[in-house]
Amino acid sequence: MPDFDILVAGEINPDLILSSPGLTVGFNQQETLIHDMKLAIGSSSAIFACGAARLGLKVAMIGVIGDDLYGDFMVEALSERGVDVSNVIRMSSLHTGISVILNRGNDRAILTYLGAINALQADMISDNLLQRSRHLHVASYFLQTALQPGLPDLFCRAHHLSLSTSLDTNWDPAGHWNSVDELLDLTDIFLPNETEAVLLSDAKIVDEALAKLASRLPVIAIKQGPRGAIAQHGDVTSRVPALNVTIADTVGAGDSFDAGFMYGYLAGWSLERCLNLAIACGSLSTRAYGGTDAQPTLEEAIQALNTIPPSEM
Repeated sequence: MPDFDILVAGEINPDLILSSPGLTVGFNQQETLIHDMKLAIGSSSAIFACGAARLGLKVAMIGVIGDDLYGDFMVEALSERGVDVSNVIRMSSLHTGISVILNRGNDRAILTYLGAINALQADMISDNLLQRSRHLHVASYFLQTALQPGLPDLFCRAHHLSLSTSLDTNWDPAGHWNSVDELLDLTDIFLPNETEAVLLSDAKIVDEALAKLASRLPVIAIKQGPRGAIAQHGDVTSRVPALNVTIADTVGAGDSFDAGFMYGYLAGWSLERCLNLAIACGSLSTRAYGGTDAQPTLEEAIQALNTIPPSEM
């Protein structure tokens, strides 16, 4: 029996969230006062890891941090949430990355200092660590430039060792949306949002993107924000609406969605049940600032789903 349900290979950095309704920023030395601030667990990979652990999965994380206060914060915070951090790599030559999030309620801007975010390389992930895991998850593909070249081989190694694989590319800051084709053909579960899915598949609408991507991927689940999500596995398609919750902050909602979907997948659930749990996890995670503070337990997520009339499921 493997030690871990999921091994997450990815970036490890905090978020500094600065929040005010209708926030705008002026240059020319203009000072803007904000209503709230929070230093929180950041990075798609780390937020996903926390969400999966919150649901009861055994999760290990490998990534690179600097030998600094932000690195200390992330290791301690991940460990407190049940994520195994024994394989996290410290590099004294680098600073831990950080994202500054300007949150104005219904929208946000993100300023990211990469630091050690893009320092992880595929050859840092040993076969021994893979053998201790059931599943390998990678997020923030376009940020992890040192990891990119070795990912196809890493996914092949994972498959050879009987692991399944999942990928959430997240946004491409360069706007190129290329270089991921080979990896998609080695991915078992693909978890983009609808904008990413359209851009990656050169489609015009999300249904066209779903059809194109489903022709080459075993499982695809596309996040559609307030409209819920759509997924396909073989000939089976499922659409699920979002839950009606009071939103404080949408940071990390997609990563919590991914965690819920992967819990269901690893438990052998049907596509519709996986998607419902994913929607519950993503929706409920928006109730508090930061990506992890409102992530639900499995019981909380199922309870929220049980309040939905069957006709809306």
